[in-house]
Amino acid sequence: MTVRKETSMKLHLKNGRYLDVRSMTVKRGSVCIDGGVFSYVGENPPEERFDRVIDLKGNLVIPGLCNAHTHSPMVFLRSFAEDLPLDKWLTEAVFPHEAKLTPEDNYTLTKLAVAEYVSNGITSCFDMYYFPEAMAKAFTETGFRCTFCGALNNFSESPEKLEEYYLHFNNYDPLISYKLGFHAEYTTSLELMKSVAELAHKYKAPVWCHNSETKSETEECMGRYGKTPTGIMDSIGMFDFGGGGYHCIYLTPGDYDIFARHNMTVVTNPCSNLKLASGIADVSEVCRRGINLAIGTDGAASNNALDMFREMYLCSVLQKLRSNDAAAMPAENVLRAATLGGANAMGINSGVIEAGKNADLAVIDMSAPNMQPENDIVKNLVYSGSGANVILTAVNGNILYEKGEFFIGEDMDLLYGRVRKICERIFS
Repeated sequence: MTVRKETSMKLHLKNGRYLDVRSMTVKRGSVCIDGGVFSYVGENPPEERFDRVIDLKGNLVIPGLCNAHTHSPMVFLRSFAEDLPLDKWLTEAVFPHEAKLTPEDNYTLTKLAVAEYVSNGITSCFDMYYFPEAMAKAFTETGFRCTFCGALNNFSESPEKLEEYYLHFNNYDPLISYKLGFHAEYTTSLELMKSVAELAHKYKAPVWCHNSETKSETEECMGRYGKTPTGIMDSIGMFDFGGGGYHCIYLTPGDYDIFARHNMTVVTNPCSNLKLASGIADVSEVCRRGINLAIGTDGAASNNALDMFREMYLCSVLQKLRSNDAAAMPAENVLRAATLGGANAMGINSGVIEAGKNADLAVIDMSAPNMQPENDIVKNLVYSGSGANVILTAVNGNILYEKGEFFIGEDMDLLYGRVRKICERIFS
């Protein structure tokens, strides 16, 4: 068990506005925090003593953005493996260099990812990567919230290790949780997938994996089993207790039926999918069927930024192009997916500014030129917003980023130096 030394401050954010993502309306009032949760939200804050009172001066509090699919330590491959299709990108550039990573490397690289997350208003991530023990230590030391997803495949880990991780990390720290999962159908044998399904039934737990990311992946699965990746997994009871898939570009009508029937989530990753020329997911169909939608950056190796504002913009405009309909995927749907949709996917009590919810938030500078005029604040956030508009990020009531300064327990220059040494060793 890793225990953080600091405790959440008692905060009062006053003279500002906050976004209600359920109604997608901006309201005036105070946001108060106590014990790591929102203690009061509204126009008549309690008269009590706070550790710190922050005058928002009309700025906007939004729920922290939830990065619902990422591989945090892959920041070491940022701008290294470029201009390659997915198969070559993985086999020639990514896998050989990942094999050289150590737990200590992942600890350091995760801290760099956290810094990028919080500077962009991201307060939680759904992470799938190796050496989760080292990563969990980095997340808890920095004060960042993470839900891990199992990464079992034919080449690493085992069903026994997956179960061990599941039990260990769901009792590790309030900031850390763990979901059953495996890498993908095309890297995992049917025997191993059946083992994961057995664990899902044993713990009545949801299962997650990369799903239907490329056309070839889906076609090859059809050749192996006569079913889509979603179909073969459903046939062995994989999703009897829910779960979801990352990417989900080539889902069939029958796949959507399975997602809807099991209350599953589609996590879309528009920037990574564009960069690797994988395709554009039909997220309009996801929303039409009432399937929970979340958004993720994927890793920095295929993005190359960990920036949810860019993901939100692309999620909307790509859908308009895909459907030849400028009304498709309105900003409200996208912003809800990036906050509450992601929180629901991760199973965390975040994603909305309400009393009793985790105090995970970002403050947006509404005086910035790209936020003016305020014809429609929600549209501004999705269509013209960027990480540069984030002036404060708090997780569990702790401020981790404020006006260009990081409060994650690291000297940033020293952290950058450690990352450079890792890259020099791996790429030499």
